[in-house]
Amino acid sequence: MCGIAGFVNRAGQQADRAIVERMTAVLAHRGPDGEGFYCAGPVALGHRRLSIIDVTGGAQPMANENGTIWVTYNGELYNELEIRPVLEAKGHRYQTVSDTESLVHLYEEDGVDFVRRLNGMFALAIWDQPRQRLVLARDRMGQKPLFYAELPGGGLAFGSEPKAVLCHPEVGRELDRDSLARYLFYEYIPAPHSIWRGLWKLPRGHVLTWEPGSIRVARYWQSPALATDGEEEPFEQVGGRFWNSFLAAVARHRRSDVPLGVFLSGGVDSSSVAAALCAIEPARNVHTFSIGFKEPDFDESQQARLVANHLGTDHHERTFAVAQVYELLPEVAVWLDEPFGDASILPTHLLSRFARSEVKVALGGDGADELLAGYPTFAAERAAWLYRRLPRPARALAEAAVGRLPVDHRNFSFDFKLKQFLRGAAEPLALAHQRWLGSFSGPELSRLLLRGGNGRLFDVEAEHLALAEALAACPGAGIDPLSRSLALYQETYLPEDILTKVDRASMACGLEVRAPFLDTGLVDTVQKLPARFKYGRNVTKRLLKSAVCGKLPSSTLSRPKRGFGIPVARWLRGELAPLLERLLEPGRLDRQGLFRSEEVARRIEEHRSGVRDHRKPLWTLLMFQLWYDAWLA
Repeated sequence: MCGIAGFVNRAGQQADRAIVERMTAVLAHRGPDGEGFYCAGPVALGHRRLSIIDVTGGAQPMANENGTIWVTYNGELYNELEIRPVLEAKGHRYQTVSDTESLVHLYEEDGVDFVRRLNGMFALAIWDQPRQRLVLARDRMGQKPLFYAELPGGGLAFGSEPKAVLCHPEVGRELDRDSLARYLFYEYIPAPHSIWRGLWKLPRGHVLTWEPGSIRVARYWQSPALATDGEEEPFEQVGGRFWNSFLAAVARHRRSDVPLGVFLSGGVDSSSVAAALCAIEPARNVHTFSIGFKEPDFDESQQARLVANHLGTDHHERTFAVAQVYELLPEVAVWLDEPFGDASILPTHLLSRFARSEVKVALGGDGADELLAGYPTFAAERAAWLYRRLPRPARALAEAAVGRLPVDHRNFSFDFKLKQFLRGAAEPLALAHQRWLGSFSGPELSRLLLRGGNGRLFDVEAEHLALAEALAACPGAGIDPLSRSLALYQETYLPEDILTKVDRASMACGLEVRAPFLDTGLVDTVQKLPARFKYGRNVTKRLLKSAVCGKLPSSTLSRPKRGFGIPVARWLRGELAPLLERLLEPGRLDRQGLFRSEEVARRIEEHRSGVRDHRKPLWTLLMFQLWYDAWLA
């Protein structure tokens, strides 16, 4: 796992090594074990290394036998042991045991189509010297990030994080106001956009090909078509096949030449990863890591400890005061590069720091919710369908009654869940999910945002509806409403929120986190299954829970999903209130010229007095202001 950066100039313009050295240096946190460069003709490639496989011999950038193909690469290939013998049989000579070397040889065989054969998480750049071609690619599910910007002279700069691309002297630092609106709507900025004008994210499952005078971005992978609800295997048989596929995925993901552990929250996803690893090797050799909080309604350490004792792992646990979490805020704003509204990035970073003191690689449970229907929002779909069929007067009465419920600032309190449900219950399916997850609706944004220099206000709802329509046409998004919702989460929330959070939180302290649920073979298996195998009989993640029944404590399978929560609502009335009022002070906002200060002041006062719970919009605004001070002030 590493950080990559580089650029290619227009034909005939020699690359400046000093530029790529600066671009690479700002990624040292992603690769603290070493650096490397290749600079020849118009191209410069840089690499910061976190040594995981072939610790002594896997330095990058790396070339083929005759030095005509070069690669700089961030990630892990889980099918490298299957690829290598095939390439050796075709005459390719390996100099290392690093998985990186297979990339250049595979490219020699297949050209740009080589990415279709990769099972892994990766962001990579390949320089093809004979063809004067630069190829950028990102893994299927979007586990590893890759940003790029076109240079004024026709070249292209790229990097694992925006800060690397911004180091290139021809890349500007201008706020994209449309992407600010996207951030406030989604709580993240969806690919291909970024917060910086002219700086783009390569979407998951895409490849970019640069040649003099042209840039092509194309999707190389699409979710496989879902099975119909016709003739199918019995549920128990599918559960057994799923567990065997999952064991194989975990076995592939455990390959490492350095110490490896498991994030263990006590939920079914991470507990399943730990159980699978314990089925592969002695449980006493499995290191599990969890953190707890002194505040009872945010502490899950007891459940994690129960699972660890049940499995017999070597368990590591640390308890934090919640005050230690918000102390991270200024630091987080610096290494995020973009505003990010998911508050769980803070405890994720604390857990990563703790695990990094013992291991360099950790397995996590990310991806299970989006593949196997684990979020409460999937269960809410049926209730929303019924709600939309109520007469308008009945809905108005329900909304009025819920609106009178007293505000409760506890984690996922009853009134918060009910009020959040009503935000989206009457909307079409795709927008309903966005209302449940997001901070601001379209109408709320029109009241909050000042118009840009062109007088236009970004229509973020139209963008989201267009995305939903595009997803409906995908092979993996048809058949039924749940499958469309899963496709929506896999296209947006999974890569742009969950995987972004884990990547930045872990790589900020030089820890590699792998997600066995996103293994290519397992994803293909799960995607083809009918929706009722994933959510049915009012049970979320039905297939996974069936597969691990008897392998984990029964309480682990029956407990409601809580997420990695922190007391945002309470903080904004207490410890964080002075910071909130300083960063969202009317005079400051008026000078910025982005937000209507009276709209922000109203929300702050309503939250402070307990009249309304504005935890999500206020946190989203606070994180933007922290980012603004770190990058634009």
